[in-house]
Amino acid sequence: MSTARASASASAAPGAAAPAGSRALGKTVAVVITGSVMAVLDMTIVNVALGRLSAAFHAPLETIQWTATAYTLALAAVIPTAAWAMGRIGAKRAYLTALVLFTLGSLLAACAWNASSLIAFRAVQGLGGGLLMPVGMTMVMRNADRARMGRAMALLGLPILVGPVAGPMLGGWLVDSASWQWIFLVNLPVGAATLALAAKLLAPDAPADPASAPRLDVPGLLMLSPGLALLLFGLSRGGEGGDFTAPGALLPTLAGAALAAAFVRRALKVREPLLDLRLLHDRTFAAGIATLAFFTCGYFGSMLLGPMYLQQARGLSASAAGLLVAPVGLAVGVTMQIASRRVDKVAPRRLIPAGAVVAALGMAASALLTGTEGVPVWQVVAAGLVMGVGAGIVLMPTMTTASRDLPGERMAAASTALSINSQLWASVGTALLSVLLGGVGVGPAGFRLAYGAAAVLLALSVIPALRLPGRRA
Repeated sequence: MSTARASASASAAPGAAAPAGSRALGKTVAVVITGSVMAVLDMTIVNVALGRLSAAFHAPLETIQWTATAYTLALAAVIPTAAWAMGRIGAKRAYLTALVLFTLGSLLAACAWNASSLIAFRAVQGLGGGLLMPVGMTMVMRNADRARMGRAMALLGLPILVGPVAGPMLGGWLVDSASWQWIFLVNLPVGAATLALAAKLLAPDAPADPASAPRLDVPGLLMLSPGLALLLFGLSRGGEGGDFTAPGALLPTLAGAALAAAFVRRALKVREPLLDLRLLHDRTFAAGIATLAFFTCGYFGSMLLGPMYLQQARGLSASAAGLLVAPVGLAVGVTMQIASRRVDKVAPRRLIPAGAVVAALGMAASALLTGTEGVPVWQVVAAGLVMGVGAGIVLMPTMTTASRDLPGERMAAASTALSINSQLWASVGTALLSVLLGGVGVGPAGFRLAYGAAAVLLALSVIPALRLPGRRA
């Protein structure tokens, strides 16, 4: 009789805890989505406003492009510290710190008096933006059980749906109807609201025990953060100039690669590394990282090709090109919402490779169509939509699958590794496709080669995706 009562109590416990867990998860997701929308909108708005900023500060466009580069480099430098910061001060405090840095950087950027000050203040924004994604993702993963992980991660994909569609339109309206300062001032009310929500809704962190709190791996930090920044800088310079052998691109790339390699060697030996690379011993996590490496390299690298083709090869205006590219972002976001929920019920090995194949076919169709004269524009957009559907099936479901089975104490390290992986390979893809396009020329042959290379990278992601679990969650 006592055994029956114990069994009944045990089976009832999850049901009793579920509502409280659901409420905590819902509050966390609401906060993280608000902060992520702000960050994604900021990046897309600033990209649209580069020409206006160049005119406002009487600076060449090459100088103003450093506002985007400085943000990216600061992002890469701070991401490796996310797991340590959460272990030291707690996830809630780390997230609040990230929000303060991002909002303060936005205010300072709006007050910039020349190009140099704007670049510096964008770096402050990048320090906050670099922590928002890994810390936010960690909080969601800790609050979601395995059965709800896909649905929770699907909601985190909403900013990817909103940002690419609304950002260019909002940025164009702000710079045309108001002034360049408003592309940064618009972040202030959103940042303040997110801070208030985070302070009220996020569960308080348990006080850290000084004896058990992780120590900052200073040697690892001095290797990985500068290494990533130099590597991304070198790749960016090589992509812009179309030549990776130029000293301005080759030297920082080699230096960054050497520092990153030294970090990897050290991280596998020390007890408390800045980034726990032993996560790669987990077969599912390693397969997810490899899948995302190939896929983000091809997918995010190709994002510069669509607007460039529509404007330079087809002679459309920037506004018209933006409207034609927006449906692709919509396709990615909508499909991601569906696929991220399905990965809770369908074997990842069936779902994710299928999405990679669809994306590769869409990219291959883009290569064929953009490399042919006289093709109707709607056919090029349709090929992009097919690619977007495949991308939505792959991106967030792969992140969910990679981290679902990890213990809670390793979630921070996992989200940090996923963020670094995406940032690095997106930069590699952008540089690679820029060089391919520049080497052949902005014409049918160049677009065919660049889109074709992207299609090959997407197809290669199928190989590690086949090593993902063949069972349901």
